[in-house]
Amino acid sequence: MRTLFIVACILLLSAPGLRAQESVAVARDLYTAASYEEALAVLSRLDSSNTEPSERMSVNQYRAFCLLALGRMQEAEASIEAVLTVDLLYRPAEGTMSPRLRSAFAGVRQRILPSIVQQEYTRARAAFDRGDFPSAVAQFERVLQALADPDLGMAALKPPLVDLRTLAAGFRDLSIKAAAPPPAPAPAPPPAPPVAVAAVARAAVGMIYGGTEPGLSPAVTVRQSLPPFQGDLSALREGVLELVINEVGEVEWATMRTPVSPRYDLTLLAAARSWKYHPATLNGTPVKVRKVINIAIKPPAKGPLDRVMPANR
Repeated sequence: MRTLFIVACILLLSAPGLRAQESVAVARDLYTAASYEEALAVLSRLDSSNTEPSERMSVNQYRAFCLLALGRMQEAEASIEAVLTVDLLYRPAEGTMSPRLRSAFAGVRQRILPSIVQQEYTRARAAFDRGDFPSAVAQFERVLQALADPDLGMAALKPPLVDLRTLAAGFRDLSIKAAAPPPAPAPAPPPAPPVAVAAVARAAVGMIYGGTEPGLSPAVTVRQSLPPFQGDLSALREGVLELVINEVGEVEWATMRTPVSPRYDLTLLAAARSWKYHPATLNGTPVKVRKVINIAIKPPAKGPLDRVMPANR
């Protein structure tokens, strides 16, 4: 019966119109028939062709299933990692594997999921840092969903994953706020003196000034307290914080151009939201302005009374 099935598959492959003479469906049918080696051969040929990303995902799924069934755990782990790198929330459907293979898949997933979650967090932070806040929200959400996965077990309650949960939740919330649409523009001001007409017209469209334009007076600090650095510090750590201060002197947007550390960056960005300034003005008209702050966190001196202090340069 098995021989007839294989012959039928070969005849199917020889039929005209099949792309590259093979398909994932053939490999799936071979896997269902417990012809694992034959299925792997089909998948290897598919993998070497120019397949679409969704098809490559299916290739890695069925390769993992076949390798698990054959007991080739090291190779199976590499295929499962390829699947989870694309979709870290993936788990096989109930009907695709026997209970024994599902248990083996879950064991491999438990071993490699922590590193995959950390990679996804790194990609989410990169999206946040470049200002792609909608993508950052979606990626941080996936990190938080993965951290709630039962396959992680006790690993989710220990460092580094337990810290990652706090950071991912904080940056997700910051991303949601940053991605929100801007508030409606304020009513038009009364007619300005002739010397300020150009400045008012430019400010009306929400232009953000860099601080070097003629006639621009910079924002003046009212409240700007840097949070202390928590944790051990053996060497100087430096970073760059970028703010947008709006026409009423509030911090409208903040990001780390150069990070200090994940935990401190989150604390610093949260603190920056509460800072207050006298707004910058262009020929007497309040305008939005960009402000860059260099951060230097110095380690404690050798004297017993010295302590770590964040420095604003």
